[in-house]
Amino acid sequence: MTNSQAQVDERNAAFWDELCGSTLAQQLGITDASLESLERFDAAYLELYPYLAGYLPGAEARGQSVLEMGLGYGTVGQLLASRGLDYHGLDIAEGPVRMVQERLSMLGIDDPERRVVRGSALEIPHPDESFDHVVTIGCLHHTGDTGAGVSEVHRVLRPGGRALVMIYNRRSYRRLKAALKDLPGRLRGAPTDDEEVRGSYDRNLEGEAAPATEYFSKAEARRMFTAFASMRVRRENFDSLTPLGRYYIDRQRLLGWPAHRAGLDLYVTAVK
Repeated sequence: MTNSQAQVDERNAAFWDELCGSTLAQQLGITDASLESLERFDAAYLELYPYLAGYLPGAEARGQSVLEMGLGYGTVGQLLASRGLDYHGLDIAEGPVRMVQERLSMLGIDDPERRVVRGSALEIPHPDESFDHVVTIGCLHHTGDTGAGVSEVHRVLRPGGRALVMIYNRRSYRRLKAALKDLPGRLRGAPTDDEEVRGSYDRNLEGEAAPATEYFSKAEARRMFTAFASMRVRRENFDSLTPLGRYYIDRQRLLGWPAHRAGLDLYVTAVK
């Protein structure tokens, strides 16, 4: 690992120790990790992303092994474990690891400390061909080397195994707005404010932007997954709109056609 990558990892470990989803938890008034509080958080999270559960391995995958990377508040991990998959988790930060370990304990699953560990998505601490599924939502584009992360996903999947990878869409409506906003400055030769753009996607409670963020077009995503036997990319997610500064359009009304044309996220489903 290069020194620069080690520095990115160190910064990511510090930044993501505050659980991804902490802003939502704050909005909901959640201050603990009780069963009731987590259930409230999960319901709100899945309402924000109503399409997410349909992308995840379902009842047909019961008993199969799954590795989740980038654990956040643990909603996805608990859903996967509740569906009967042989769940394992990985995160670069200690906070999300502890959260998901506690969730597994609440579900009565044995050995949560063995199943959920701290580590890098660029050096997955599991042997080749270990898993039937790998799920990583909003993680690899923060590692500093998304392509290497995809290669690691391929390595730990068994032949015929399935990956679900969410990464940010370079061609989204949000990115277009940012480019138009920066256009006058760029025409004058001024540098763009990368931190402001990164902060529009991920900020902690202190207002700091995530240390590293990459964005990809659908074509770029396809090129990263050429080692897989098959893959599909679909756009999802959208911002609320206030056209002409007058009318408010809630994002839930934009999660259909607008999101599938210019959504924030790329959902890549691939088979090894």
